[in-house]
Amino acid sequence: MKKANILLNTVKKTVSIQVKGRMTKEDSALFIEEYNKKVNSVNPAEYTLEIDCVEMPVVTPEMAEELTGVMGLYKSTGFNKVIFQIKDSSVLKMQLSRIARNAGLTNATVVDLA
Repeated sequence: MKKANILLNTVKKTVSIQVKGRMTKEDSALFIEEYNKKVNSVNPAEYTLEIDCVEMPVVTPEMAEELTGVMGLYKSTGFNKVIFQIKDSSVLKMQLSRIARNAGLTNATVVDLA
C-alpha cells in the first residue's frame, strides 16, 4: 500500500502530500523518487508545500532519523512555505516542530486542523 500521495496544483501553486501510516525505508525511497519527479516540473520558490499528517502516527525514534532526512530534502528544494497539517495531537506537533528545526527547515509551520 502506498503510504504517501503527492498532488501538484499549478493554479493554487501548491504541492500537497498526504501521509498515511508509518513509512519504511523502502516507502521513503519510493516517495523521494516520486517527489523529485513532481517537484522538478515546477519552481518550488513560488510554491507552498502542504503535508497532510492527519493520519500519521506519533514518530518513533527510527522514523525520526528518516523524517529528518526527508525534511532536509524539503529544505533543499526551496519551497516558499512548508505547512504540516495535524489533528488533535500535541505530541506529533511537538515532534514535527523539533524534527523540522533539527533539519534546518526554518520556513515550516505545524497547523492543528482540529
